Amino acid sequence: MEAKVSEGGLNVTLTIRLLMHGKEVGSIIGKKGETVKKMREESGARINISEGNCPERIVTITGPTDAIFKAFAMIAYKFEEDIINSMSNSTATSKPPVTLRLVVPASQCGSLIGKGGSKIKEIRESTGAQVQVAGDMLPNSTERAVTISGTPDAIIQCVKQICVVMLESPPKGATIPYRPKPASAPVIFAGGQAYSIQGQYAIPHPDVWMPVPRQVLMNSPYPMI
Repeated sequence: MEAKVSEGGLNVTLTIRLLMHGKEVGSIIGKKGETVKKMREESGARINISEGNCPERIVTITGPTDAIFKAFAMIAYKFEEDIINSMSNSTATSKPPVTLRLVVPASQCGSLIGKGGSKIKEIRESTGAQVQVAGDMLPNSTERAVTISGTPDAIIQCVKQICVVMLESPPKGATIPYRPKPASAPVIFAGGQAYSIQGQYAIPHPDVWMPVPRQVLMNSPYPMI
């Protein structure tokens, strides 16, 4: 994060990482990428979405603080729109909150929580958003998930305050970023060879060699191919 002080106060270039499920990513990308294109143009922020057929994806938002907050606002309102649309087909009467998950270096989480939880309490009370910092680090990384939920306006205010904390307390040491793993296909064993199931086909799995008792194969839920 590079902080540049300008006459109007702090003009900062920030990078914020979000963790999203595939359905949420699809909502942001939109048909033929139209939604994310509009978000990029109107906010002025760079929005990159990690590749892969993973159940989770990383959405990286980079730009000056104003651009980041605009991009966040557009994402939060898009998610609220999705919730309203899904409610029109259900019997639920109360509207669930919008939820976003930030990925934050673990070395900054102490500053975000504050002494005895004072900072996180202050953020919750002043914005009206719920904020939870995960106790454990995300797999194979030195980052933690910070979950924010509430109305879009509360979320935007909350993100602004979190950004201020992160700028005041830069990460210590090297950060190992979290990279979601692809969804693993189920594996079956036949005749000492492992096969991964992909759709209706069994593809030989090169990484696993293991003799399996015939009784196990007979009880396999997959038909032998």
